[in-house]
Amino acid sequence: MPTVSALTYVHLLTDDGGRMPLRAHFFYSPVDPYAVRAEFFDRRTAVEGWHFDRQMMADGMQRRVGEGDVGFRPQWNGTTGEVRMDLRDRAAAGRRSAVLCVSAEALACFLERTYAVTPAGAEVVDLDAVLENLLAR
Repeated sequence: MPTVSALTYVHLLTDDGGRMPLRAHFFYSPVDPYAVRAEFFDRRTAVEGWHFDRQMMADGMQRRVGEGDVGFRPQWNGTTGEVRMDLRDRAAAGRRSAVLCVSAEALACFLERTYAVTPAGAEVVDLDAVLENLLAR
């Protein structure tokens, strides 16, 4: 099964209003057709990994979506369109949170490629394989 990945930059918004660049690697596999996996890197070290709902990411390019641990919304950085990702890790001590911004163009290109592999509404989950994987642990 074909997978889709994209390597791009995101910007971590800092408490003092600054923007710290991070590398982001987005992955999509039709094996888990509703999810996008993301890994964020500071230089060469992975600092965090997340799983996002693919349709929520797409909707977040047009309007504010999400509640709880993850939210997406469009925003502008000067004349450049971005998608803001609000991430909250409630399991971590101190309940950490982060705000990342990714180029709307880069995210749209990645999502377009994922929908070419698995169109919206054509997602299929092999429940037998999911159960087999869970029971193997």
